[in-house]
Amino acid sequence: MRQEHFIQRHQQEWADFEQWLDTRASKPKRARADSGWRGLADEDVPATYRRLCQHLGLARRRGYSPQLCERLQVLMQRGHAAMYRPPLPHWQRAFEFILADFPALVRAERGVMLAALGLFVLPLVLSFVAVQWQPELIHTLMRPQQVAEMETMYAKAAEKLGRDSGTDLAMFGFYIFNNISIGLRTYASGLLAGVGPVLAIVFNGLMIGAVAGHLQAAGLGDPFWRFVCGHSAFELTAIVIAGGAGLRLGLALLVPGRRRRVDALLEDGRRGAKLCLGVFVMLLLAAFIEAFWSSIGWIPASVKYSVAALLWSAVALWLWRGGSDRDAR
Repeated sequence: MRQEHFIQRHQQEWADFEQWLDTRASKPKRARADSGWRGLADEDVPATYRRLCQHLGLARRRGYSPQLCERLQVLMQRGHAAMYRPPLPHWQRAFEFILADFPALVRAERGVMLAALGLFVLPLVLSFVAVQWQPELIHTLMRPQQVAEMETMYAKAAEKLGRDSGTDLAMFGFYIFNNISIGLRTYASGLLAGVGPVLAIVFNGLMIGAVAGHLQAAGLGDPFWRFVCGHSAFELTAIVIAGGAGLRLGLALLVPGRRRRVDALLEDGRRGAKLCLGVFVMLLLAAFIEAFWSSIGWIPASVKYSVAALLWSAVALWLWRGGSDRDAR
């Protein structure tokens, strides 16, 4: 085949591949967010790259001009660099997972997440109102000794909210163990036919609402709200997400669809494990804030509430828009 005919036959394919390299490969994050791309489809790139390598071999074997061979060589090298680029460093991959992949995965599971949110918020609000109306209802969830200890703790906090640095460090370890174990148990209980996450979420909502309602009715609302407002954004949201992941695991067991039950468990279990990684990070942050920020007594309540509002807004924005370029995938 003459060189002119060879170029005429494959020129458009080379141009399409070069355009893909210039727009999609050079800026992959922006490319993922661009749903209006009309050029070479991403799934067709590997086959196009292989044909380009064949064209380069033919051009050399047939003795075509050095200019043509050089152009094909450059395209081949750029394609190789785009398709076989080294993976991101571990720390960068972890950072990208938390900022983008995790919130995108939460949004992808919005059905079970909204169900978990309802199962948590509704009992919380109802128990808060009920204890305000009938204070003795707190004893249906807690023993009298536990109620007395809780009142004593926040009564002391009303006089002097704060701990020494050594206690803060010890409590940081306690909060890590306690919070993360609650989150993981909530997720793993999905294997109990989906009943486990429902009971865990509802019980947590009832307990938190009842405690808040009792302390508010007892006149200890100020130290309580000042203490919990800072870390609640990460902690409560993480509990809901862990519950949603557990519900998804339970649905895979009960309603696998057209998949084999074992395949559904494996597939949804992997997704749940990724969600649990994000929950782990959120609870770690909550434990840090609870240990080293929430207990500080000299900070005015207005500052604490402002920081809490900022944290709640940041968590909501992160889960709403984080990794929005992953949604289409």
